[in-house]
Amino acid sequence: MSWLHDMALINSLYIVAFALFIYGLMQMRGPRTAVAGNWVAAAGMGLAVAATLLIEGMGNWLLIGLGIAIGTVISIPAAYRVKMTAMPQMVALFNGLGGGAIALISWAQFRDTAGYAHEPVHAVIASLFAALVGSISFWGSLVAYAKLQELLPGRPMTLGRAQQPVNLAMIVAAVAAAIVITTGGASGWWMIALLAAAAVVGLIVVLPIGGADMPVVISLLNALTGLSAAAKGIALDNTALIVAGMIVGASGSILTSLMAQAMNRSIPAIIAGGFGGGTTTPSSSGGSDRPIRSTSAADTAIQLAYASKVVVVPGYGMAVAQAQHAVKEIATLLEAKNIDVSFAIHPVAGRMPGHMNVLLAEADVAYDQLTELDESNSAFPQTDVTLVIGANDVINPAAETDPASPIYGMPILTVHHSQSVIVIKRSMSPGFAGIDNDLYYNPKTTMLFNDAKTATTDIVEELKQL
Repeated sequence: MSWLHDMALINSLYIVAFALFIYGLMQMRGPRTAVAGNWVAAAGMGLAVAATLLIEGMGNWLLIGLGIAIGTVISIPAAYRVKMTAMPQMVALFNGLGGGAIALISWAQFRDTAGYAHEPVHAVIASLFAALVGSISFWGSLVAYAKLQELLPGRPMTLGRAQQPVNLAMIVAAVAAAIVITTGGASGWWMIALLAAAAVVGLIVVLPIGGADMPVVISLLNALTGLSAAAKGIALDNTALIVAGMIVGASGSILTSLMAQAMNRSIPAIIAGGFGGGTTTPSSSGGSDRPIRSTSAADTAIQLAYASKVVVVPGYGMAVAQAQHAVKEIATLLEAKNIDVSFAIHPVAGRMPGHMNVLLAEADVAYDQLTELDESNSAFPQTDVTLVIGANDVINPAAETDPASPIYGMPILTVHHSQSVIVIKRSMSPGFAGIDNDLYYNPKTTMLFNDAKTATTDIVEELKQL
């Protein structure tokens, strides 16, 4: 059975695994093929793990098997039980665990090699980088999870004027510990100091970031986890970790850049925090003193039923209320009346990239009904009724009209160009950005105040009567 440990065989398995990684990632570009792409990439990872375990002298098989068993017992039931509305939290948590695992592996390597004694310099530097970034990703992801799960307030939480000095001090401390370790002969306390300083950086960098920036933060932390894995692969001379980590790091970095562009925010500004989760700030045009128009489920149903083209704009309010199935039923009833129905998806709607797409796919909304930002905006002037369900900041005209607004310049869904707009919302409370929404006071807008699930269910019943 010595052929099982042949490196040519192992490298061949790695090549097949990497091909599956790349093909699976390509499949994830669109909602039609994303599920299949996920399975393909998972098969690639399974093959890469199997190939790694074939390396001679890999380790204690009992501990490896025990670890796999414990992870399987915990993760599969948790993944099955998680609600679609809680998917961002799960993504943040799972991503954080990846970074934490890399940090612990670096610590284990430090201990097993007697403080990196006789290890090549490049391997030591790569391992310390992996420990630093992995620890930041782990603790930062825990904060993101706690904010999304509402265990912590969604508003920015800062140290005031001490914020940046503390950030800098912790980074300097972590780098200093890494330099001491690299010189050789350092005790294990220096490694613990590095991990602890990185942990503080992860905590205090993410705490000041408000809910409006959370989709970008999740993507950025995912990229950091990938980079730490790639660095750990260099330290351990493990090809699978290098390739998988670089794919995750590169794709996460690209996604982070695209998400930041979609919010007209720079990544340094997002890291600086302070955006989102505050109290409402009256706009320059008058704030809440302006009149609004209310409507009912019955009137909404009538208006929808006599339209030729309807666009639905989903937001986090739909996710919280789990109203996606009722929304799908509204679309089905309108289509039965030969009404053109589509869904306008903003890239940062919800709390993670693709959040609305995932929810609507769960409700069996056809993929070709989902339109992206540019396509949606070109269609609004020809739209009779736009039905907004729980969206807020991504439809605020202040992004185009109010230079004093913190979201000014952010690309939005220009629903105010529709002939008529109906907004389903529980109250006039602001969105994550904490600012008033000028759309609510537009003469073309009517407000249906209710929980999204209750409101959409009532509209369904009214449509059935028409």
